[in-house]
Amino acid sequence: MTWREWTAEDSAEWIVPPSPEDDKYSRGVLGVITGSNDYPGAAVLGVEAAWRAGVGMVRYNGPRPVRSAVLAQRPETVTVAGRVQGWLVGSGIDPRRRSFVLQGDLQHALASRVPVVLDAGGLDLVGTHTAPTVITPHSRELANLLTAREVEVSVAEVRTDPAAWAARAARELGVVVLLKGAVTRIVDPDRDAYVVTAPTHWLATAGSGDILGGILGALVATNHVALAADATVLTKLAATAAWMHGEAARRASDAAGRGPIVALDIAARLPGVIGSLLAR
Repeated sequence: MTWREWTAEDSAEWIVPPSPEDDKYSRGVLGVITGSNDYPGAAVLGVEAAWRAGVGMVRYNGPRPVRSAVLAQRPETVTVAGRVQGWLVGSGIDPRRRSFVLQGDLQHALASRVPVVLDAGGLDLVGTHTAPTVITPHSRELANLLTAREVEVSVAEVRTDPAAWAARAARELGVVVLLKGAVTRIVDPDRDAYVVTAPTHWLATAGSGDILGGILGALVATNHVALAADATVLTKLAATAAWMHGEAARRASDAAGRGPIVALDIAARLPGVIGSLLAR
């Protein structure tokens, strides 16, 4: 298997600017089921990133206090059910504490057969539906996920050979795997494989992964036409999200004198990243 470095030129192909004929629905609607009373920030960050990455609409579904937090940050977010072209599920959710209502919402989302991004507390849902799916684990989450499926592997083993374990997970689970790290690896069951090397290690900050999930969810929704024609483009969208995430973090750190950043700093730089990709 050959792993290719994903570039700005590659990423530019997957940015969809609005046309004069577009409206908020045709630009892409992302459904989001993230966050909890314990971790409301995961929802706030993912929704913020999705908006900043150019999606036409975000529909958020979560506990009432979390909805309030999301709306306080992004009042344009819609909190009633409706048609979506992609789902972001799992960030900030404890899979051991899902309520009956949340379980029903998750089942409804996964039964809709639109592409799904599974993160964090949604990773155990992989394989429960047939929609095109990308999972976004870090090393520990991938080790736990595979072990739960009777593939014995330790966190140390995944960290020692992330390429092999990401590829095996894609093959065993039948999904696109985006294995987060200083070098992020993106691979699918067809052995399309890409790497994105982080341009700054200040990315290692709380909430950074929630931002990545929001970016990827937005790309899935805005590329819904291409995905409907060819589900394999999901791998390229995942690689594009990883590249945009790193570039936005680099710009945020540069603006801080190459110093530390917080997750919302990354989101704030996304419009500029998208503008530079469109300029190509």
